[in-house]
Order: sequence, then C-alpha cells, then structure tokens
Amino acid sequence: QVQLVESGGGLVQAGGSLRLSCAASGLSFTNYNAAWFRQAPGKEREFVVRFSRAFGRTVYADSVKGRITFSRDNAKNMVYLQMNSLNPEDSAVYYCAVTTAQYGTNRLNDYVYWGQGTQVTVSS
Repeated sequence: QVQLVESGGGLVQAGGSLRLSCAASGLSFTNYNAAWFRQAPGKEREFVVRFSRAFGRTVYADSVKGRITFSRDNAKNMVYLQMNSLNPEDSAVYYCAVTTAQYGTNRLNDYVYWGQGTQVTVSS
C-alpha cells in the first residue's frame, strides 16, 4: 500500500521560511517522479514544483521560482520543499504527489498518489 506523508507545515511570518517533508512508503522515489502542489481556500489545486528523473531536472511554477527549492534524499525515500521569502499568497495546503508519467508532468490529473497535505499559513 502506497502512502505519502507530508510534514513541516505551520504558521510563519511574511519573509520567513519553512521546510516541508514528504515520506513515502510502498514505493521508491527513485522509480517515480514526484511533485508538490498546493491549494488555497476557495482555489483550485495548483502545481508548485516537480522533478523529472528522466531529464534530471526540476521544474518550478513561475510564482515560486527563486524562493522555493525541491530536493530529494533517496536513502531516506523522502522529498523536501524548502520555502523562503514566504508571503501571504503562499498560504495553502501543500501536497506531495507521485506520477507514473515517464518524464514527469505539471498536470494534476496525471498524479496517482497523494499525501494528506500539510497546512502552511503566512501572516502579514
């Protein structure tokens, strides 16, 4: 049974930082492409960042470029999201997700496994 568990969310002031973690069981991140999405109240879930194993590169949404960094620890079977210079518009539930798409994808519907999400709230 596949399970993704996010952690690290919380309340932070604008300009602050948070590091989100996603632990996987039942699958290995070395065999799948992972991504982070987020969903703010009243808004659709949106793409934040993904990693493509095939190309060995990370793709970021324009809204987070330069402020957010995706990383992996294959030995621990975890992925991370380092978020800096946070602003209130970054407040959302952040989800870790995995796709079987060979080259990775930004499309939400292509992701087959999802975590339960972790809340990030940025105060102004």
